[in-house]
Amino acid sequence: MSEITKKWYVVRIIGNKEKIAKEYIEKEMGKGMLKHITDVLVPTEKYFVIKNGKRVSAERNFFPGYLFVEITFPSFKSDDPDDVNERKRFEMEILGIAQDGLRELPNIIGFLTEGKERVINPVRQSEIDRILGRVDELSDQDGEILVPFVVGEAVKIIDGPFKDFSGNVEEILEERRKLKVMVRIFGRKSVIELNFAQVTKE
Repeated sequence: MSEITKKWYVVRIIGNKEKIAKEYIEKEMGKGMLKHITDVLVPTEKYFVIKNGKRVSAERNFFPGYLFVEITFPSFKSDDPDDVNERKRFEMEILGIAQDGLRELPNIIGFLTEGKERVINPVRQSEIDRILGRVDELSDQDGEILVPFVVGEAVKIIDGPFKDFSGNVEEILEERRKLKVMVRIFGRKSVIELNFAQVTKE
């Protein structure tokens, strides 16, 4: 008798419907045609943008148009437990049933397949571990701020001691999430360093 195994697979989703699709799968998984699906993953990260002079939180998907499902393959009896082909046929049968079940749900296209044979291949566990590690890492952070500025661009300071001053971006320190801005203070040009969230476009 073979052991229980778990593998992750990529599922194609209609654009921008990943979260809704995840909810549909979670409602149905563990029963019927989706009884072998035991987990669903939509990797996301939080980031901030500046809108109308305000710092606004938003969320984006790592892989737009896709999500990941974990399939748990039960043990099965075999005259030859080392027969790789028999094990593969067993897994493909389960995947086929899951594929039919997924396609019945709204916004879901089905498993990502490869080649003319439309083979459903699992994601390498090392890749899933990397994705999960990245999600855990970001969950401990305040989020990433996108760089909505370019060098030479006119900006206005909206926070701090130089609030309401205007200037031009001299340098972008992306890793530190800061800008160097040239402003005129008391008639003299000075370069000051500011956080992304302290400025907005003119």
